[in-house]
Amino acid sequence: MNRFNLWFTAVRLPLDAIALACAAASAYLLRYSRFATEVRPILQDIPYSTYIQTSLTFIGVWILMFIIAGLYTTRPRRAWSELGRVILACTAGVMILIASVFFQRELTQSRFIVIAIWGFSILYVNFERLVLRTIQHQLLRMGIGHERIAIIGSDQQAQNLARIFKQSPIFGFTVVKQISDWGEAQKDILKNLVSKHQLDGVVLADPDLPKEKALHLIGFANKYHLHFRYMADLFAARFTNIEVSTPGGVPLIEVKPTPLDGWGRIAKRAEDVIFSIILLILTSPLWILGALLVLIEDGLPIFYKSERVGEKGKEFYAFKLRSMYKKFSIGPQFAGTQKNLELEKRLIKEKSIKQGPVYKIADDPRVMKTGKFLRRWSIDELPNFINVLSGDMSLVGPRPHQPREVDKYTDIQRRVLTIKPGITGMAQISGRSDLIFDEEARLDTWYIENWSPLLDLYILLKTPFAVIQKKGAY
Repeated sequence: MNRFNLWFTAVRLPLDAIALACAAASAYLLRYSRFATEVRPILQDIPYSTYIQTSLTFIGVWILMFIIAGLYTTRPRRAWSELGRVILACTAGVMILIASVFFQRELTQSRFIVIAIWGFSILYVNFERLVLRTIQHQLLRMGIGHERIAIIGSDQQAQNLARIFKQSPIFGFTVVKQISDWGEAQKDILKNLVSKHQLDGVVLADPDLPKEKALHLIGFANKYHLHFRYMADLFAARFTNIEVSTPGGVPLIEVKPTPLDGWGRIAKRAEDVIFSIILLILTSPLWILGALLVLIEDGLPIFYKSERVGEKGKEFYAFKLRSMYKKFSIGPQFAGTQKNLELEKRLIKEKSIKQGPVYKIADDPRVMKTGKFLRRWSIDELPNFINVLSGDMSLVGPRPHQPREVDKYTDIQRRVLTIKPGITGMAQISGRSDLIFDEEARLDTWYIENWSPLLDLYILLKTPFAVIQKKGAY
């Protein structure tokens, strides 16, 4: 890491401490403001000196929570990911504060201050970090703090990498030289740049470079204290989650298809159960409204059982509010399934707006007026919460598709069957039905390989906005 990035990493800690101190001061001033005292009279005065001493102690505790949450890692993070970690760390800190208040009987009459500190700390720390991130990006756009690199490689990958670094200066790289091969002549070129202090690192962008030359390049980088990076080949790039074991002293690498293993799987299941129960209760009025509309327009049955393929190819029935006229519906609970299947095949051929294994019929004549409303606002999918509680689905994951659609998947697309399907997912917040299936599969594969609780939270929070925008809803 160069000094520029190291400085921005180091300065976060004192700035976070200042932001937390400001949060503590703001909470105290707000509590003793005229507005707050009129709403809730002060029953026990807290001396400011005592409050300052207590605040300094808990600033240290919260900084420790920030460290545990990985907020001082040298690895760059997206803004939304950092926001989630700040919220979690501040919440953990306030829980410790509440526990201390309970056991030590301090500040017992000012629960308002505790809540205010929590809110102000999230606001101030995130604002401070956003300002710092903006300053850093602006400096990088000006070329300040860049690492000067040479790219080794002549194929399309090397050219694309050079173009990306030129078009996106916030990545922090300036390409000072691009050479097609590695040998004595190229070595002399880079030695000249090093002697003029114009080179900080090299990037091997040719995965097919002979091993002997690659090792020689690494040795050159080590000798002249240059940062060395390389682009992984297709085989290595396919696997981001690996675990190394050494049975009998022999190193073996196990490729894990997803971080959703062990405690990750347990955490996701707990998340599904807890949030599904909450959401079932909160959305119950919409259930009742949707059920009444279906009943009034087309009678029973209200629910529709749709055969879907889930984790590892296991088939299950997904529950939905019925959106089609029952005379056109397909499934074991309806008559005339074969005839309706023929009608659907004809509609797919004539009106499907998607290519590939998954179809989507626009202006489907089989859909009721009520069904259009239910689909538009995704109310028809609310019964999927039952599937989540039963363990067939998850809140977040790839969308489940019908067996006849899954049969048309390519081997690579079948990667989406690694985990449980979800009610919402990366595809749903990125375009819904407007995406071609290949794009949908790529998004879902990225989710599978990069899962985290914070990513699930981000997708869940963004889903209502995707629904409101009307994009991709038919």
